[in-house]
Amino acid sequence: MTESLKCADIHLIQRLIPHRYPFLLVDKVINIDGYQTALGIKNVTMNEPHFQGHFPGKPIMPGVTIVEAMAQTAAVMVGTALDMADRNMLVYFMSIDNCKFRRMVVPGDVLEMRLTTLRGKPGGKVWKFQGVAEVEGELASEAEFTAMMDLPKE
Repeated sequence: MTESLKCADIHLIQRLIPHRYPFLLVDKVINIDGYQTALGIKNVTMNEPHFQGHFPGKPIMPGVTIVEAMAQTAAVMVGTALDMADRNMLVYFMSIDNCKFRRMVVPGDVLEMRLTTLRGKPGGKVWKFQGVAEVEGELASEAEFTAMMDLPKE
């Protein structure tokens, strides 16, 4: 990662991870500090398909999609740091631990996801992260998760 590249917009995100609508759950990643920390931003809107059934009349972002958004943020952070754009990197969950939900996330919220690498190194396949998701400074969710990075061969 070049020193000047400290954020990933939607165009770079789509070059780093394979997720697309309706399952691309991060709009940008800022404050990328190598592969150590990053801040993901998700603008929650009513036109997302899960709100049709979760729940009619009281739309709430499903907790599993919040955790997935944190994982996508982690993948973008690592992918940016390792210069993986256009290299077909895939990331797979291995475990989710200490997951808690504290606040409902609803349309109109801006979900901020702070990610920290707990374990992992360039060239390594298994990474562990801690994620905290907040809305307006209020804790919405937190989790630790382990993922396998399927990095393409050089």
